[in-house]
Amino acid sequence: MSTTTIREPEDVQLDTGTFPAIGAAETKRGATLAFFAWTLAVYDFIMFGTLLPRIAEDFGWNQQTALLANTLVSVGVFVVVILVGLFVDRLGRRRGMMITIGGAALSSLLTAASTGVASLVGFRALSGFGMAEQSVNSTYLNEVFALTEIEGIRKRRGFFYSLVQTGWPIGALLAAAFIAGINGLFGPDSWRIAFLVATVPALFVLFLRKGIKETPQHRLNTYLRQLRKSGRTEEAAGIAARFGVVEDERPSLRAIFGKRYARNTVVLSIAWIVNYFGITTTSVLGTTMLEDVKGVDTSMSLLIIVLSNVVGAAGYLFHGWLGDVIGRKTTIVGGWLLAGVCWTLFVLGPDDFGYVLVTYMLTLFFLLGPYASLLFLQAECFDSSCRATGSAFVTAMGQPGSIIGSAVLTALVAGNVGLGPAAVIVGAGGMVLSGLIMLATKRVAVIEH
Repeated sequence: MSTTTIREPEDVQLDTGTFPAIGAAETKRGATLAFFAWTLAVYDFIMFGTLLPRIAEDFGWNQQTALLANTLVSVGVFVVVILVGLFVDRLGRRRGMMITIGGAALSSLLTAASTGVASLVGFRALSGFGMAEQSVNSTYLNEVFALTEIEGIRKRRGFFYSLVQTGWPIGALLAAAFIAGINGLFGPDSWRIAFLVATVPALFVLFLRKGIKETPQHRLNTYLRQLRKSGRTEEAAGIAARFGVVEDERPSLRAIFGKRYARNTVVLSIAWIVNYFGITTTSVLGTTMLEDVKGVDTSMSLLIIVLSNVVGAAGYLFHGWLGDVIGRKTTIVGGWLLAGVCWTLFVLGPDDFGYVLVTYMLTLFFLLGPYASLLFLQAECFDSSCRATGSAFVTAMGQPGSIIGSAVLTALVAGNVGLGPAAVIVGAGGMVLSGLIMLATKRVAVIEH
């Protein structure tokens, strides 16, 4: 047996199975920085999609080349998001939060220096660090909120996490406003300046995150792994039993497909893929749907999208709150089923502006809002030893979901189905089916406290 000295985790009471409480200041600081980091990650993501036509024009690409570049970027983002999850479980939530925002800043900086397809795809793949932010945030905040000394946050964890998740619509609005400002100052061909300037706030948040502390749950898991590695398996088993944690092997993709987690890994992955059919149809192609399906002019379609993002923020807060009250799974299922109904009414209903505005906003309210509960639920579907790995893996499935959804929609339109009916089949069908799929999830972890 090894006699190597292993440092005990700070403030963790190994003999009684008690974690230290996390102070109010540390809780608020962590949640605030998580919000800003997620907002900036979304801002970078939306900015790329918005500026892609300008990038294509500058490089002289045709539409097929631009679409290929976007698809390859999605593949790269998918790989990076999964790798970040493994990193966070092995080396810590604090380091993971540092690398996600740092990687996002680096991606923006390098994108400004892109010279063609290969460099752009490689540099934009690094934006996967930013997209991994939401799974890292849910992992970190689940563990912080479980131990915080603020009773109100402990009782309403989902609602307080939803405040962080509102960074999606806020980031989208900031991206639109920033691009408009850059275009106004430097002209429509200034996409490199837009990405270059975007690195500044990301670097500022990265600097602020240096004060974030590691969660006690991860410190305990690291200690248990060290004990087992040194041959002190019985001691590790006893400590794990006192804390009620599951002793898993070193975090890996194999672990999340093991007997304990396979069901949730598969079900959540399919739900993300299918739900992104709806995300692609309503959000990514929102302007196309408003203009080509409902006949809304360009200026008014932009207004609808802006208003809908504001309503989307309210959707996060509502579903985060409701998940604490009636359960996260019930909230997600109900929200996505209602989103499917609202989207069907949007497509098949009259072209009246008021009707279009209301049904489109309600669709995004019930489609995007449940993600506040979903991301928090995911962390409860995996134990702390592989929580970030599992959550990041299923979250990454949104990327292939977007690609498949776009391909199916394109195939239906090419087959003379019509854009409207195709939007109902892919969009509403994806929303309803993903909601039903979520019924098969099963929470296996009670967040360690």
